[in-house]
Amino acid sequence: MNRIKEILEDKGIKQKWLADKMEKSYNMVNSYVQNRRQPSLEDLFKIANILDVAVTELLDNNKSTEGRSKPYKYRQSDLLTLAESESEYQLTTNIPLLGNVACGHPLFAEENIESEIPVSVELIKKDKNYFILRASGDSMDEANINDGDLVLIRQEQVAENRDKVVALIDDEATIKEFWKQGNMIVLKPKSTNKIHQPIILTTDFKIQGIVEEIIKM
Repeated sequence: MNRIKEILEDKGIKQKWLADKMEKSYNMVNSYVQNRRQPSLEDLFKIANILDVAVTELLDNNKSTEGRSKPYKYRQSDLLTLAESESEYQLTTNIPLLGNVACGHPLFAEENIESEIPVSVELIKKDKNYFILRASGDSMDEANINDGDLVLIRQEQVAENRDKVVALIDDEATIKEFWKQGNMIVLKPKSTNKIHQPIILTTDFKIQGIVEEIIKM
């Protein structure tokens, strides 16, 4: 048997929501919840990750079935895989990858989310929010941010000198090095291409976050 139903109820989560997150049919997920079908190890990992619990918390082979559902039975090799893989699987969390920002739409609008990228929890602070942008161009190549790289951003509204920030200028997101000189704010490129020049901010802008990590593709 499993504890999926119990955990869903404890967290106030509907089966339909879980099915959508797993990209499975409702009937399939319901069969797992009602112990009519044994989930694959892959689906167990997926459920555990979505519900933010250890895989072993989903299993309860010690309760008496009293003629209802039989305890799940996995091969010894499967259980060994479970033991070896669980810690690694649980050390990632999904971060939204944002696409291009449409004029007039907030950067974090739902329609800007292209997909979700698994990121090591070692890079994540629990009390912070994060998103990922895909770098475009060569204006930050000297900072090892190249065209096509995925950039992990910690959401912040303030920055310090030398921070690499995501700034929203006239509805367009850009990654640059932040400098405040007196009352003037300058966004500096770090590029081998001298066509890129510092941006002296004279129009409305907002800091959206600070670069935490570069994910090479």
